[in-house]
Parts: sequence; structure tokens; C-alpha cells
Amino acid sequence: MSRKGQICGASLGLAAAWLAFSPGIARADHYLLTPESGDLVGEQQSTLARHEDTLIDIAREHGLGYEEILNANPGVDPWLPGADVPIELAKHRILPLAARDGIVINLPEHRLYYFPTAKKGEPPEVWSYPVSIGKMDWHTPLGATKIVQKIRNPKWYPPESVRAEHALKGDILPAVVPAGPDNPLGLFAMRLGIPGGAYLIHGTNRPAGVGMQVTHGCMRLYPEDIEALFGMVEVGTRVTIVNQPFKVG
Repeated sequence: MSRKGQICGASLGLAAAWLAFSPGIARADHYLLTPESGDLVGEQQSTLARHEDTLIDIAREHGLGYEEILNANPGVDPWLPGADVPIELAKHRILPLAARDGIVINLPEHRLYYFPTAKKGEPPEVWSYPVSIGKMDWHTPLGATKIVQKIRNPKWYPPESVRAEHALKGDILPAVVPAGPDNPLGLFAMRLGIPGGAYLIHGTNRPAGVGMQVTHGCMRLYPEDIEALFGMVEVGTRVTIVNQPFKVG
């Protein structure tokens, strides 16, 4: 991995309590694409909260991000929904308007779509995962690029701008954060070929922030999601980043 500063990293302002939850295995969204399905995939679902659940627990268990589940459940206490409270799961989606080739990330939706190459005689398919994106002052760039490197157990080299930002808050970052449980990149990372910055699609050691606008420009996935995606995606895979707040299908 190049030692050029990696723009992404943890947003250390997240509440420490978010690290304590331990939900079940996330359910990745996987759909076969048929002529009948058109641009629409999935269906609206619901579940009942358990007494120990938070909305963050339920979101991760059902493959949703933080803002997705909050927007679908206005008025529900995100920290204590209450036993047997109905929770809406926003699982009915319109695919982004983009070539269905490789990875497509729709920033305002906070969602990544992966379109693997269809096997001969089989229908095309799509996998979909919630992602965190760049916060207001650290925009995730738009356009087409590709995966140029895959890294297991990545080190994080925070650039000087990120170290200065953290220093203003009294949080002194080292020049290199080694691989391990304290690394904000998680266990898997894929570097994008975007000029002028080391943008990554990566995991996280703070999964509660997935689905929010909290990164320094990278795309952050749940640990189990990045592990699955890492295993499917090859170096050279096309990545298209779009800004489509409104979709029609």
C-alpha cells in the first residue's frame, strides 16, 4: 500500500456507546435481475423490535444503514424502540441510473450496488450494501474509476489535513495506525484509482456509523459486508459514483 495519506478514516465523534452492540449477522440484499423486474428490486418489509434492540442493531441485522432505518421509522426512539414495536425496513429499491457494470455508489442514498458479470445462461444479479460517505467538508468525488488495489489488514496513513483536524480536538493521531482492532479501515480495503487522493472502499471498527455522512471521503461498509464484497470483486472492477437524490423506475 502506498504511504500517501489516505483521505478516509474514522469519525471519532461517534458516541462510544455505539461500539457496544453486537447484532446478528447482517442480511445482504441480493437480487436476480429479470426483464420483469425492470429498475425495481426488493420489497418493503417489517419486523418487531426486541426489548434489547436499538434501531442500529436492527439496521445492521437487516442490511440497512443508520439514516435509512431512521427515515423509515419517524417518531421511533433510536436507542430504545421498545419490545414488539413494529419497525419498517426500507428494502424496496429503484436501481440507480448508471451502467450495470461493477460497482455503482449512489451518494445521497448512502448505498453501494455491485453488478457482477453475468454467467452464461444465468440472469444478471445485483448485491446491495449500505455505506458511509464523505461528510460535508470532505466530499466523495463523483465519476468513473476502478479498483486498483485490494488490501487485507490495511494500515492507515492519515494525511496531514486529517491529523490537523483531529489535533484541534485534542486527538493526536499517529503517522501510521497499524492493522488491528483500533484501525478505522477495518480488516479489508480496496483502493480506487481517483487522481489526487487515496480514496478507499473499506470496513470499519465503528459499524454503528455505517449509512451516515461521516467519513473523510471514503466509502465505509459493515465488517461482514466488506469481507463479502472483497471476496467477489477483482482488481480492475469498474466503480461509478453518482449523485442521484431522486430516482424513477
